[in-house]
Amino acid sequence: MSENRYSRDFPVSWEEIHRDSKALAWRLLEAGPWEGIVAITRGGLVPACVMARELDIRTVDTLCILTYDHMTQGEAQIVKAPDLTDGGKGWMVIDDLVDTGATLKIARELYPNAHFACVYAKPAGAPLVDTFITEVSQDTWIHFPWDLSIQYAEPIASARRK
Repeated sequence: MSENRYSRDFPVSWEEIHRDSKALAWRLLEAGPWEGIVAITRGGLVPACVMARELDIRTVDTLCILTYDHMTQGEAQIVKAPDLTDGGKGWMVIDDLVDTGATLKIARELYPNAHFACVYAKPAGAPLVDTFITEVSQDTWIHFPWDLSIQYAEPIASARRK
């Protein structure tokens, strides 16, 4: 994927990711009981933390898959995968976003019996996830708060004068 495939920006604040992760916990409350959570790193760590707190889950592990480098996607590489019994039955696998579904396809092969949940989903990846909160268009780049820094923004009127 190249940067030019994204014609829309969707900035997400810390408050919004917290609120949406908590909404995901509400949706999954009655779906348990849960053995634990597997967070897909790195984006799934923050939602998994919120989910663990809200659902009183003490066992949290990580599935470390490298696919993205800022705005480009490369060949997936599994760095770390927990060994879950029974194909992950009773476990939820959490990520911040399902985009093309490349990462979730790998996770589903590893844990075919787990419940897959994401905070945000794009149309190409949405069929691979069991539960999500918000769908965004495929051409949208989501800017998560952990990827941003505060900087000067030129006033709208100044940009128009150029």
